[in-house]
Amino acid sequence: MIEVYGLRYRNIGIDSLTIPPGITSVIGPNGSGKTSFLRLCSGIAEPEAGEILIDDKKPRENDVGWVNEFPDKNILFSRASDEIASALRFSHQPCMETNSAVLTIAETMDIMHLLDRAMRELSGGEKVLIALAAALVQRPKILVLDEYDSHLDETRCLQIERVIQNSAVPYVIRCTQQMETAAGGDYLLYLENGCISLSGSPAHVFTSLSQTPFYPLSWRCKV
Repeated sequence: MIEVYGLRYRNIGIDSLTIPPGITSVIGPNGSGKTSFLRLCSGIAEPEAGEILIDDKKPRENDVGWVNEFPDKNILFSRASDEIASALRFSHQPCMETNSAVLTIAETMDIMHLLDRAMRELSGGEKVLIALAAALVQRPKILVLDEYDSHLDETRCLQIERVIQNSAVPYVIRCTQQMETAAGGDYLLYLENGCISLSGSPAHVFTSLSQTPFYPLSWRCKV
C-alpha cells in the first residue's frame, strides 16, 4: 500500500490517504495540486511535513519511473536506444544485461523500429513512448506519469494505455485530462484546492462528479 500521513507541501494538504496497488488516476481542476502530488510520490520533491510511504519505504528508497508532460525537457542522449538505457547505465549495470533489457522492453512495447532513431527526429508521441520505455526498463516499484497523454492522439493514447495496463509495475500513479483514460484505472483520486475531495473506484468517484466536466463522455452516452 501507499500510505500518506499529514502531508504538507506548498499547496498540498492531505491528512490521511491509502492508495492500493494497481493503476491510480489523479484528476482535478488546473492548479489543484496534481503535479505537486505526483512529484512527492516520485521523490522528486520532499514534503515540508508528513510523509509518503510506499510499502513502508519513502519514495526515494524505491525504484521510481517518471514520465512528465514534456519528455523533450528530460532527453539526455541523442539516440533512442541510449535514452532507454540511461537509468541502467547510471546505476552501473553490466552492458550485456543493459542491452538485453532495452531489447526486451522495446519488443514488449512494439518500438523496435525506433531504437536506432535520433531523438530529435521522433514525433511527440514517439518521444513519450521512449520516455515510458526508459521509465519501465528498470522495472520500477512505482511508475509516475504526469499528463503524459496531453498532446497525444487517440491511437497513440490507446497504444500507451495497453503498455501501462500490461506492465508488471506494482503501483502506477498517473495524472490525466482524459476522463476515459481515468475511468480505465483501478483507483481514482479527485484533487481540489490541494486536498483529496474524492477517492475510491472510478465508479464511486465519477458518480459524485456526474454534473461536472470531469464525468466521462462515454458514460453520459450510456442508455
